[in-house]
Amino acid sequence: MNLANRITLARIFLVPIIMFLLLININLKPLSFADFSITWNQILAALIFIIAASTDGLDGYIARKNKIVTNLGKLLDPLADKLLVAAVLISLVEMNKLGAWIAIVIISREFAVTGLRQIALLEGVVLAASKWGKWKTAVQITMIIALLLNNFPFTFVHFRFDLVSSWAAALITVYSGIDYFVKNKNLIPLTE
Repeated sequence: MNLANRITLARIFLVPIIMFLLLININLKPLSFADFSITWNQILAALIFIIAASTDGLDGYIARKNKIVTNLGKLLDPLADKLLVAAVLISLVEMNKLGAWIAIVIISREFAVTGLRQIALLEGVVLAASKWGKWKTAVQITMIIALLLNNFPFTFVHFRFDLVSSWAAALITVYSGIDYFVKNKNLIPLTE
């Protein structure tokens, strides 16, 4: 259990804490000014999510730099990423902050690409993250933060950044998924 794997495990352990903060009603007076209001739960959940999301690149960097890449890390890292994003998306749907269809599109793409990666591994091929996959992750994280913070600070200029980023996340998620399958269509058995 090296440092990189500990960081990945910490990201997994933060998932239920974030969900608890988002889904359990703690009766504290919300932070309000002008027409803007946000619960302390959401602020804390957003901060923890930002910390957890920022560890995504950190664990891989540490593992590569110190030459401590392990099979456990290769398994846990993508699992941690998917758990974090899926849990928060489902929580946001429950909070009526995100359309269920966007969460379904994003989570479905993750399952599909994970399946493709498993097929590739059986063929002895490792599918690296594509540039579109990296963009997808960045846009999804941006969308989640905007939704967790009730569109702060864009609400003060009456710009629905949360809505724009949700649509952008859905579109780039679909495109990046298609990109993976088109570039790796030779791995998909058409007949057995």
